[in-house]
Amino acid sequence: MFDIIIVGAGPAGLTAAIYARRNDKKVLVFEKSSPGGQIINSPKIENYPGFKNISGAEFATKLYNQAQDLGAKFIFDEIIKIENFNKKKVLYTKSGKYEAKKVIIATGCMPKKLELQNEEKLIGKGVSYCATCDGAFYKDKTVAVYGGGNTACLDAIFLSNYVKNVFIICRSTIKAEQNLQNQIKEKNNIRIITNTIVTKLIGDEELKQIEIKTNDNTKLIDVDGLFVAIGQKPYANNFTNVLDIDKYGYALSNENCETKIKGIYVAGDVREKKVRQLTTAVADGTISSVNASI
Repeated sequence: MFDIIIVGAGPAGLTAAIYARRNDKKVLVFEKSSPGGQIINSPKIENYPGFKNISGAEFATKLYNQAQDLGAKFIFDEIIKIENFNKKKVLYTKSGKYEAKKVIIATGCMPKKLELQNEEKLIGKGVSYCATCDGAFYKDKTVAVYGGGNTACLDAIFLSNYVKNVFIICRSTIKAEQNLQNQIKEKNNIRIITNTIVTKLIGDEELKQIEIKTNDNTKLIDVDGLFVAIGQKPYANNFTNVLDIDKYGYALSNENCETKIKGIYVAGDVREKKVRQLTTAVADGTISSVNASI
């Protein structure tokens, strides 16, 4: 039996693992994909104290190596169910089960989709949710980014270094940090279209055009790629038997990251809170781990 099992190896989960090992706890971390979570898709981090400029992938690698060097064990598999018993928690994958005294759920979020016809069909064929993953495929082409927040603007800035033209399409106005807005103004191949929604994806084998609607006007734009950055959806659906969640799907907890069940904690973007930033994710990882180690 492990002292603490952590579900998710994003910044919150990895920070929790570091603190738990420093408290000499037997720690197992589950991650269904790659260590680092969504942060690995960030081309540049400029708002984390101590790092003037670092890529998300490099930051995540440093965290992962630190946790591993301290002795945290990692299994790359998906937890599909958690059961609570008096003195233990049992976590299930498709191939086995694992026991722990306490659990920290740090599963983060996944990108929201447009829920438009053709979207699933065109994923990887012009529709993407990760500019750093797929941007290089669109060298000297025309692309659009859908969204108006920090992620959308970071994506547009990153893509502008490779593509011919970038359209930023947002439902209202640009709401990114002023520093990012200033960088966009310096780019001569980025055009912003506000108060507009994407209503249709056009293409059979690959994306050819997008239909956009502004007020009562509808028009088509020729694009080779569409990068969707309209927010995140919390990944907590597998654990509703042990978590209370709000109407948006975020897990409820108190300021100590404690849930309704003693010994089960939540940390990072999956948790209901007002501010979701890299700094608040690692703070949650610290708080949950310190409390779970008592």
